[in-house]
Amino acid sequence: MEANQFQSLQAERCTIAGSLTVPRMINGLWQLAGGHDAEVDISTAAEAMKPLIDAGLWCFDMADHYGEAEVVVGQFNATALDSQRQLTAFTKWCPPEDGKKSFKNAEAAVDRALGRMGQKTIALMQYHIWDYSDDTYLHNLDHLRRLQSQGKIQHLGLTNTDAAHLKQLLQAGFCIATNQVSCSVIDRRVVQGDLASVCAEHGVGILAYGTLLGGFLSEKWLVADEPRDVQALNWSLRKYLRFIHAAGGWAPFQRVLRCLASVAEKHKVAIAAVATRWVLDIPVVSAVIVGCRLSADSLKYASSNLMAFSFALDDADRKAIEEAQRGLKIIPGDCGDEYRRPPYLTATGDLSHHLKKSKAVEDAK
Repeated sequence: MEANQFQSLQAERCTIAGSLTVPRMINGLWQLAGGHDAEVDISTAAEAMKPLIDAGLWCFDMADHYGEAEVVVGQFNATALDSQRQLTAFTKWCPPEDGKKSFKNAEAAVDRALGRMGQKTIALMQYHIWDYSDDTYLHNLDHLRRLQSQGKIQHLGLTNTDAAHLKQLLQAGFCIATNQVSCSVIDRRVVQGDLASVCAEHGVGILAYGTLLGGFLSEKWLVADEPRDVQALNWSLRKYLRFIHAAGGWAPFQRVLRCLASVAEKHKVAIAAVATRWVLDIPVVSAVIVGCRLSADSLKYASSNLMAFSFALDDADRKAIEEAQRGLKIIPGDCGDEYRRPPYLTATGDLSHHLKKSKAVEDAK
């Protein structure tokens, strides 16, 4: 498909929690946290949002620790006078397990996000739990629910939460709209475990990130040697190289990549489009989150990513991909476990500094 043919493509849409409509491809702003570009110019980044919104990609996902991402949204909101060009912003609260359980602490975190984003309400506030054994998260979620009733939050979501704890929270009466987790042709824990069935039963939408493995699922890495200098890689590639290792290593990854390339050639699209379409076709996946640096090249990459909405995988495609996946190992644990116990599949690796020094963590060192 030529560039001028897919520039007019529009992303499919989904409705979260019955009332919030967003494109099924969301701009993820983790790359603004560092490890990709030396410095982010807030005005330039805010300006780069405009063509993305015009292309139908008006939803942006960020967090309290994604550098100045929330400030960039605030800059856009302060300068975008055109009422026809509006964005929807999701953010996250990822507090340390420091024993702070007060409503005042939660309110301060939400007010800080609102102030940085220049908004009166947060469309989706997603909460990350570091340690399930610490009941701080239950207090904080209850506080967020109270702030939701005050109108400061529209919908409450989770990030990197496993099936068991999601189900417990739902049974406890928490109204959870979404759960943001890793999901790709390499990382299939969403469908291999219980998370998909729990989400389907309770109407929780999956927001899938890591669908392109930080860029590894692309033509650049087809029939390429495994990178040896990990420190030379950006944060995204470091992180997802760990996922590749956990799934069996470079050789089985290349087998899947070659299969995706064959399917992509058949449909005249990019490898990334096939990888994205495979995730989008999982019934409980509401949307995919694709990394965006908010630079002059953002629209070019976004236009290419939109190719995922230009075709459909047929039975032969699915069978071929499934056959290629047979050589993969199952990534250990449930969704989100990579943040709480080895193997720590993150950019930095060991995340035990976020956790209490329990015996399990001590033994893992």
